[in-house]
This record gives sequence, structure tokens and C-alpha cells, in this order.
Amino acid sequence: MTDLNALVRKMDLDEKIAQLNGMILPALFSIRQQPSVDLSTEEGRKAAFFVDVDKIAELRPHGLGHLSLSWMLPLPADGLRRVFADVQRKAREVSRFGIGALIHAEGLNGLVHGTGIQFPTAWAQAATWMPDLIGRSTALTSAQFRDYGIQVCFSPVLDLARDPRWGRVHETFGEDQELAAQMGVAFIRGIHGSEGDTGVLATGKHFLGYASSDGALNQARTSLGRRQLTDEYAVPFRRAIDEAGLGIVMNSYNEIDGVPAAANRWLLTDLLRDRLGFRGLVVSDYDAVTMLHSVYHTARGQREAAAQAVSAGLDVELPADESFHKLREAVEAGLIGEEAIDTAVGRVLAVKRAVNLVPGHLSRRRLRTPEPLDRPTVDAVGREIAEHAVTLLQNDGTLPLRTGAKVAVVGHLANELRIHFGAYTDVANAEIPLAMQLIKSGQVPGIDPEKYIFTELFNTRIPGIGPRFETQTREQYPDTPTLLGALTAVPGLDVTFVDAGSPDATGSVDAETVLDAVRGADVVVAVVGERTGWAGEHTAGEGQNSARLLLPGDQHELVSVLARAEAPLVTVLVTGRPLVVPDIAEASAAVLLAPLLGAHGPAVVADILTGAVEPGGRLPSTFPRHVGQIPLHHNHPYGSGYSHPTGRRTRYNDLDRGPLYPFGHGLGYADLHVTLQDATLSDDGTEVVVRAWTANRGDRGGSTVVQVYARDEHGSVVRPVRQLLAFQRVVVPAGDSVETVLRAPLTRLFYTLPDGTRGMEDGDVTVLVGTSSEQIAGSVTLTVSAQRAETG
Repeated sequence: MTDLNALVRKMDLDEKIAQLNGMILPALFSIRQQPSVDLSTEEGRKAAFFVDVDKIAELRPHGLGHLSLSWMLPLPADGLRRVFADVQRKAREVSRFGIGALIHAEGLNGLVHGTGIQFPTAWAQAATWMPDLIGRSTALTSAQFRDYGIQVCFSPVLDLARDPRWGRVHETFGEDQELAAQMGVAFIRGIHGSEGDTGVLATGKHFLGYASSDGALNQARTSLGRRQLTDEYAVPFRRAIDEAGLGIVMNSYNEIDGVPAAANRWLLTDLLRDRLGFRGLVVSDYDAVTMLHSVYHTARGQREAAAQAVSAGLDVELPADESFHKLREAVEAGLIGEEAIDTAVGRVLAVKRAVNLVPGHLSRRRLRTPEPLDRPTVDAVGREIAEHAVTLLQNDGTLPLRTGAKVAVVGHLANELRIHFGAYTDVANAEIPLAMQLIKSGQVPGIDPEKYIFTELFNTRIPGIGPRFETQTREQYPDTPTLLGALTAVPGLDVTFVDAGSPDATGSVDAETVLDAVRGADVVVAVVGERTGWAGEHTAGEGQNSARLLLPGDQHELVSVLARAEAPLVTVLVTGRPLVVPDIAEASAAVLLAPLLGAHGPAVVADILTGAVEPGGRLPSTFPRHVGQIPLHHNHPYGSGYSHPTGRRTRYNDLDRGPLYPFGHGLGYADLHVTLQDATLSDDGTEVVVRAWTANRGDRGGSTVVQVYARDEHGSVVRPVRQLLAFQRVVVPAGDSVETVLRAPLTRLFYTLPDGTRGMEDGDVTVLVGTSSEQIAGSVTLTVSAQRAETG
């Protein structure tokens, strides 16, 4: 850093502040004067919009630190490459030191752009329980970022999502810190490359506790203690820093104990840097600094908000400089010292050096040239994720469908493509301009287009826009069938379609008509779910939180009607989060979860229904029986929650049962059985070593996920009733058996001890092995010695 410090000393205050500010790409948009162009169409926008990079000198005369919203430009791949190259050229010209700009883009499941490769969303990735597979997908995403000239990937989301009412669950890896940590580490390694030489950097978000807000409301208060934040919610970040070299972190929108995350020094400095050992760059989530005065009222204005954020340890304001443009005034007023600005600038330059944006200061690693994307490989990886993400929640033998069966497919969503995509996808991104055009043109009742601001888009209901979104999705994916289309194309199936039941319905199901339509079928397949996205009428997504967690429209009623049919009912549930569906479980012979698989969804679900593919998913989140059980997660502490291996069991007086489907749960068609062979400590006493056998007693090959849990039997601090320690997918041919050896360091059981250090105490630890958090095949109790972490 010494050489960069010398560069910082050469910069004047305005040049330093410029490195801490973002600028949105739309600020460079110009519109060609072509009255005949229809800006509501993609072709029209491509023809009309161009990026005027000369505006950079006007808008950022002291240098361009960061370029935000880079995915908003409706151009083909060559156009994006050209624009980003022009932006870098102009940014270097404007900077007195020739410093380039960090260009950011979202990459949760591929580049968020019309030309971006797309994979199933993060919750689906977690359902695979296959970190290496996710690393393969993000390596492909990284190659596209690098090819386009984008240096920063705003992913992964490392939040622990334990309240499914929160609309962003599908962006996370679920409820468990070990699953999220392993998935997050693999994700980041794929982005960075095995040698850290891709020239693309991942961003861990959102720090911290964002998904556990009061009432599951987006951006609300988080009522968690510091020990729980440190020992549970910070674990995926700690592991990403230690094991994957995470170098960029984004703050969360919430406030903790009265202090917003964007201005929380305990969070961003004491915990993140001093305890977790983070040495990188902290960037703000969009508008988070401005919210200090506009939402939380902890700052009197932009100047004070900027000073609070930098003083807390936040280095960069994004997407633009709404508050940080007041940093000079803050320094001159004595609200913040220039040395704090210097520290933040040094961190920005260190990241820019890592991707060769600082002349005379090359990356310590030679950055590789990205290889052209191989589309067959991209498609194969995406399909493999989907196959291992679809989760069979229950089955009485009705699945797989037999050849020659008469199948009645019921539900409007069976013939919809849009339902399979989440937010932060190319599909959701393409919906924003359409929704904004309707709002700005005054076509949305109750909305004043003159007073409307962009962030209200998430909460604005736009009735009747769904069919337009569906049409747009089909235009984006013209060769992708709906689930109905995929099933109809299966040889040997006699498929009929009943278009009844919809998330948009406002009336009741015509029961007699539906039952008459499915009469004579061998099997009834109901397709139900909720739409996930940003704009329109979605019921899940950013800003789309739910109080009841029920399927929208008349879909619950539809399933109730179909339960009266003569044929067994199979329900396909399309969602990116747990929903409250005990009525569907009771009515159905089989339930299959399709967790937002994108374009791969329809064909893969059809193949799994017909038995061409084995269902591979295991739940990354617990499904509750009732919304009143929430928050509900498997690794709750002794004395709380639903599961108590010792002592009295807490319960509700009107619901004396645990979850509907537990964490880690998932069935297959193969007849697999896991047994625990033994569990021991390594010779040095620092690792748990587990040996398990998986036997296939059937005539069909398949796979399962061997899961290792542990619980600390006693501690001076209340411990969880179980913690996930390790897991591994095991493939077993028909009639065969496979031994699996899993190793897990005891550091995964470390917690904050009464004296403030991290470690674990002397005592007994019970190791449990099974195929879900509740399906335990065997256990062994080991005696461990006290251990302490070398650092915080």
C-alpha cells in the first residue's frame, strides 16, 4: 500500500473525493432526435440511445471513481464492449493521474443484461448443495464480465434468510451459515479465478443482518444481538474473507440498535475489519448514505450523512454522489478529517490496482485474457444446476409419471414462462423500462408521474401488466417451452390442459367445471406458484414482502378442488422462498419444488416428473406450517424453536408440530439408505472425521446429500440444538454402496466466549449424520478439548 499512499498524497481533496463517488451510466445517455422512434421497444431504444462519454469531463472533472447501473444500456455485446472501453478511455483522460473507473454490474445468477448468460437463482443454487458446480457457473459469469470490461460483480448475497416473508430470499443461499459459507466461497472463487487473475472482483452483501429485519420489511430494523450477528450472520462473510479473499463488501440498508448500517462504526470497522480481518473496500448499497437523512433521520443533511458514513468505515457512495459531493464541505466544517478520506481513497486505489486501473501500479498477478464463452458449456452447467435444484418434497409413489398415462395439467402458470424467473435476471431487468414508461406516461392509476421517484418502482402495483411481461419473456426466450409445452412434447404422455387457477384471479374456482375437465385422467398435475421480480404485480422480490406467505389468487382453492378428483394429485410449486402450504401437502400425492430455474425450468421439471432425471434438490430453508411459527430455522438455540434434544420442549397451544418440510430435506426416486460408520477426532484433535455408507437397494441409480451436523452438549453460552458441519453429494449406482469420508474443522463450532474471545470449551459434542436436519441415521458423542481462535 506504501506506493499507493504516495499517490494519494499527490492528489488534491477534490481528486480524492472523486474516487469515492459513483456515477450512473444513464447520466451519460443522450437521445438522438428521431421522433418516429418508439422508445417502448428494445429496437427503438437501441436506435435512440447513445452514450456521450464526453459528459464525463463535465460531470466528473476531477476523475471518475465508479460507474453504476452499467446494465441499463440496451445494446448488443459489441456495443457494450465499445461503450465501456470509451468510458475507461475518457475516465483516464479526465484523471490527472490516468486512473480508470471501476465498472459495476449485478451477477447473482449471471450478468443482468439482455446479452448476459443466465443460471438458476441463488436459492436454487443452494438447493444443489454442490459448491463446486456453483463455482463452475460463476467462472463463466466472470469470463463474460471480463470480456465486456466490467471489473466488479455485485454478488453474492451472503445474508442468512430465516424469515421467508422477506421478498429477497431467492437471492440468498438460505438459512444456514455453513451452507451459505460454502456456497459463497465457491461463488467468489469462480468469480476471482483459482489464481485471482480474472480481473473481476466479487462483492459480498449485505453487511449485516439485512434479511432478519423486524416484520421482514425491507430496510427495517434488525433486532439481533452482537453475539448472534458475529457468531451466525457474519460467518459467511468471515469464511469468504478467509477462504476466498473477498475484497469488496456492500453495507445493508437496515439499522441495528438504533444505528443504520451505513453509519455503523461497530459494524463496518470493529466487526468487519478488526474482528473478521477484512482489508478491502466497503461500498454503499444504492442510496444507503442518503437514507441516513431522508429515511432514518440520523443526519441533518447530505453533508452530515457523508461524514457519518466515511467515519464509520464506508468508503464509496453508490450509485452516484448525492451525499458524498458534500465531503469537501464536511472536511472544511471539521465534521471529518482529511486523513479519513485518505484511508478510503487508498482502499479504492488498492482495488483498482488489482484490476490494472492505476497507471504505474500493476496488479500483483498477471490478469488472464478471457476465453470466448462456449454456449453449449453454459447451457450444460445451467441445466445441471437445475436438475440438482428441483426438490421432491413428498411422494407416495405417484411419481415418476408412467409412460402412456393420461395427465391433466391444471393451472394458468403451467402455460407461463415468466413464472420461472426471479429478480436480478435479464427478464426482470427488461421489465423495468416497460413499467417506468407506463408510470411516467400517467397510465398507472393513483400515481403522479411528476412526483414519482425510481425507488418507488418496487412497491407500485401496475394492474394488468402481467400479460405484457409474459409476451416480453417469450420474445427473449423464443425457443424455451412452458412446462405445459415441455410435458406435451414427452413421447407417450397423453396431456390435456385446464386453464383454471391463477395468481391474478379475484374470484372463485368453478369446481364442477374443473372436476369435469380432469375426469378420466390417470394423474392430475397442478402448477402453482408466485411471480418474483421488481416491477408490476410480483408478490416476491426486492421490496415485495408478504405478511401471509400464501399463494396469490385462487391457487389454494384450486388445489382443494383438485383433491376431490378421482386421480392422484401432483403439485408443482414454483417459488423462490418457503411458503405456507400445509393444505397443498395434505391434498397432494406428491409435491415438487421448482425454485426459480429460469429458462432451464420447464424442460428439467418435465424430465423429473417423467423420471428421465432424478430429482436432486435438498432444501436450503425450512418450510413452516403456519406463518405464526416464523422465524423458523433448524439451528435455533436451546430453549427456543421447535426441536429440543434435551429438556422441555416449547410449543404453541394451537400448533403442536414442527416444520412442514425441514432444512436439508429432499427425496429421490432411487432407494438410497445412509448409515453412520463412525465419527472420530483427527489425531491433533482439531477436526471431526466422519465415515458414512450409502447403499442403493433399488434398480435405479441416484444420488443423495450426506449431511453432518453437530451440537455442543454444554456451554457457558447458549448453543444451537444443531449446526451443519459438512455435507457431500453422493452418487450411487443401482445395487451398489459407496463410502463417504467427510472432514470438518472444529473451528466451525467456534463462538464468542464470555471473555470476548472466539473458540469452544471443553466438553461433549454430538455428531449426527443423516439426509436432512431431522432424518438422522446415527450419532456419536465425542469429547473435545478447549480451543481458541488465533485472531478475532
